[in-house]
Amino acid sequence: MTRLPGADRRADIVRRAKTVGLGTVAELAAVYQVATSTIRRDLAELTRAGELARTYGGAIPILTSNEASMKQRLGEAFEAKRAIARRAAADIQPGETVLLDAGSTVSALAHELRTSEGVTVVTTSLDAMVILAEAPQVHVECLGGTLRHLSQGLVGPLTEIALERMTFDRVFLGGDGISAFDGICEADLRQTRIKEVMAAQSAKTYVLAHAAKLGHRPFHAWAPLPTGWTLITDTTATPESLAPFHNQGVDVQVAPALP
Repeated sequence: MTRLPGADRRADIVRRAKTVGLGTVAELAAVYQVATSTIRRDLAELTRAGELARTYGGAIPILTSNEASMKQRLGEAFEAKRAIARRAAADIQPGETVLLDAGSTVSALAHELRTSEGVTVVTTSLDAMVILAEAPQVHVECLGGTLRHLSQGLVGPLTEIALERMTFDRVFLGGDGISAFDGICEADLRQTRIKEVMAAQSAKTYVLAHAAKLGHRPFHAWAPLPTGWTLITDTTATPESLAPFHNQGVDVQVAPALP
């Protein structure tokens, strides 16, 4: 990166914090080709201005809303989510038992499954339950637990206990951000714990994520993913954003755009 004037560098630090996340002071110094003392002064100034909150070794953005509601997410990247859902649905075979996470892209998959025959769907998602309530040929098992109002999903020990008494052919997970190295990023540790249990109980793990979520690190709670998991994303994903996933042995599938 070309060295930036101080004001431009600080603006770019804020942009970086809100998109890909910030590393350590030393990592930022390397990115911007300045001394670590310069980065510390930048972070201190941005903290005083109320644009960042300092953490050990770095900083995080101060956001007006840390987590989008389910209603807000349903309107984001709508066509990309539909394409991802259609590609995911194509892998599900009659007679299988599949597990659906909460989230807008996974809800789009529930919509695709309304016409399925001989499939059992188990879910923590209130939205998926409502969608599939109008599909009497789909057998639906609803997991109990504590409702997270923002995500419209069920979490907590009751959900975990129910999950640990079942196994699944496939699980379809969503996330606020997806890392090839760390797994799924979420706002709440209860969410990441549920996703980890879901993956552990499933023969095959899928993550459904449109391109803007790849490499995105908006929060500090993570769910690790099993070896050989599958990422389904959309055609706007760049080779650069997909390369870390390929390098980590992830099965990367790009859903064709809808006609």
